[in-house]
Amino acid sequence: MSSTTARLGNYRWTICALVFFATTVNYLDRNVLGLLKGPLAEAGVFGPTKAEQELNYSTVVICFQLAYAIGMLAAGRFIDWVGTKKGYAYSLIGWSFAAIGHAFGHHTWSFGFWRAALGVTEAGNFPAANKTIAEWFPKKERALATGLYNSGANVGAIVAPLCVPFIAAAWGWEWAFILTGIVGLLWLVFWWRGYASPADKLKSGQLSQAEYDHIHSDLDEQQQSPVKNVPWLKLLGFRQTWAFALGKFLTDPIWWFYLFWLPAFLADENARKTTAYLASHPGFVGEVPGVISWPFAVALVYTVATVGSIMGGWLPKRLIGSGMAPFAARKTTMFLVALVPLSVLAASHLGALNTWYAVGVIALACAAHQAWSANIFTTVSDMFPKSTVASVTGIGGMAGAIGGILIARAAGLLLQRYTEQGRTEEGYAILFMICGSAYLVAWVVMHLLAPRLEPIRLPDETAGR
Repeated sequence: MSSTTARLGNYRWTICALVFFATTVNYLDRNVLGLLKGPLAEAGVFGPTKAEQELNYSTVVICFQLAYAIGMLAAGRFIDWVGTKKGYAYSLIGWSFAAIGHAFGHHTWSFGFWRAALGVTEAGNFPAANKTIAEWFPKKERALATGLYNSGANVGAIVAPLCVPFIAAAWGWEWAFILTGIVGLLWLVFWWRGYASPADKLKSGQLSQAEYDHIHSDLDEQQQSPVKNVPWLKLLGFRQTWAFALGKFLTDPIWWFYLFWLPAFLADENARKTTAYLASHPGFVGEVPGVISWPFAVALVYTVATVGSIMGGWLPKRLIGSGMAPFAARKTTMFLVALVPLSVLAASHLGALNTWYAVGVIALACAAHQAWSANIFTTVSDMFPKSTVASVTGIGGMAGAIGGILIARAAGLLLQRYTEQGRTEEGYAILFMICGSAYLVAWVVMHLLAPRLEPIRLPDETAGR
């Protein structure tokens, strides 16, 4: 440990670790549905035919996303009101019980109900996480801290395919939901004992004065002032709010698509290759060439995405350290990572050659998304006072969830249509075209609305002066 680190202390990184584990649990619970799409379809949850199952599955996904959109708006305001500690705890209690509730849903609409309950409660994670980072880190470290906690989404997505299918196979799909739901409740003990504001930790002696000063070292006067009760309509009057919200609207749906349809895409690729091979090799018995272990492939994708999340947080910190202005470092990083998802345009074609090629480009695209996410979340705390961070994050999260609803319905309708025609891969090709181009479009939109990520200036009466 360097003398500077020893002098400052590192309690802020303990707080980051708590947020990381909460995000891991959030995505562990969220990923179970996509991994159990096959067993749930076989159990009759989504209807009797393949085409009907595609559409009904998208309906269940939309139930989550619609509730998530509503929950995001409410959660951001709620967390700014009750505070980070209570808001995070209440959210996690809610989503843990909602995850367990899935075990009691046995048809599309009862499953949709529990999915909606999960969506409205899981919505609290990112407003609370983003507010925590804004409270505990200076601007120059926020992208790295955000990248680290956001990598929990990937870790949850890695752990899920390595355990959920096996739990379902051994004890039934119901227990996969129950056991993953219980995990979240364990986190509450550590959160409740470990979290408090920097000011409270300073008073208790757990935080040094040097680290406290470091946390607040690069905020201007208004960003440190106790701004309270800024209405949503007033926040919507700032172009910075729209820059963040539209960026999330255009790019969050891509992550939703990978989350809920990647296992199905890989399973469909396996089925297509198996059918074609057996048709040309009558009587063949054994392992069909080109068929892969899709749970392992999903885990690999999110392992690569974890690296992307951390690198996306590290790069702007490095650029700022070399003398670049924070806004320029953020925008440069976002532009570079927006180029990477273009590789996914070839995913469907590459999958026809070798499924692992498709897995590779999708892994790169997911890594780019997480690098993008680490930076777009940080733009909120760059542009808004700490006391409004959760509210603005909620507005952007709602916009992202609305975009997710649109892509979920588009995926359901496209795949239903092309599945009926026996051309499922063409439906996926269209969806990958959307996934590949969304980030560059989002970057341009954000650049036009907030070219320098300028902090907002609230009128004196709102700031309470």
